[in-house]
Amino acid sequence: MSEEPIARLGRLLPGLALLVVLAGVATLVAGAIPGVNALLLGVFFGAIVANATGVPEWARPGVATQTLLLETGIVLLGARIAIDELIASGPTLVTLVVVTVGAGVLLVELVSGRVFGLADETGSLLAAGASVCGVSAATAIAGTIDADGESLAHVVAAVLLFDALTLAVFPLAGDLLPLTGRQFGIWAGLSMFSTGPVTAAGFAHSEVAGQWATVTKLARNSMLGLVALWYAVRYAGGDTSGLQSVFEGVPRFLIGFGLVAVIANLGILSGDALAAVGTASDALFALAFVGLGLDIRLDAMRETGVAPLAVLGVQLLTISALTLAAVLTLF
Repeated sequence: MSEEPIARLGRLLPGLALLVVLAGVATLVAGAIPGVNALLLGVFFGAIVANATGVPEWARPGVATQTLLLETGIVLLGARIAIDELIASGPTLVTLVVVTVGAGVLLVELVSGRVFGLADETGSLLAAGASVCGVSAATAIAGTIDADGESLAHVVAAVLLFDALTLAVFPLAGDLLPLTGRQFGIWAGLSMFSTGPVTAAGFAHSEVAGQWATVTKLARNSMLGLVALWYAVRYAGGDTSGLQSVFEGVPRFLIGFGLVAVIANLGILSGDALAAVGTASDALFALAFVGLGLDIRLDAMRETGVAPLAVLGVQLLTISALTLAAVLTLF
């Protein structure tokens, strides 16, 4: 191994160690207290550290790997997916995802401008973030429409606030509502903003809910390319040179997830191998969700104006109510 990879690993290890420690403590505490979910507790512990002391400089490179950890965990989660069940629900689920994303984008665009008087660019960033895949979608669209950094910063803070709120509220709602694991997972996957909180909320409910929440959210994520293309054409006055956005917007880990699911369902892997893959996926999720908590900054959220929060609130309440009715009817 060359000196450069060794040096890079040395920079990552302290932050990874912090994730391991907090995830380990969350697992131990959850094991000692019945009914407490280790993943949500990991997010909570991460948020406490982030807002009490901040993430130390020495830990930041390792903590920043949380996105890679989450995406790798999702790829490995493909081994647990029963493709026959997915195919049976496929047409209905895909249609529901397309309708939900389209309706969410149009609703936010309408409300942000006509009701709250926000600038077009800010409304577009909010629409993409709420309707597709949270901060990553808002960031991608910001590059597509050349939005200014201040608008993006406010949108990011607003989305992160709702990620934290929905991560707390949706598991509670799942316990109160008469939903099966499959129904709750699809509902969370259609309603919540970002991939990490959706996955965490799903597994907080049940194993089945976690799988369906992830599958549904990945289907929404795959719409990013089309949404980016639509915004590119809209802001460029009909220029279709942004066609490549359709391909650039497809998350790479979505492809990996599909490949692992196919391999697992072909019966190539032994039971022990599948169990090992599942254990690895759980461990990666535990680390990634601690990292998710370390990203929650209450002071940054307080600086966000009321209007973006109101727009996201309208979108969340409307879409979650409509998708809940649809899920109860169709699934």
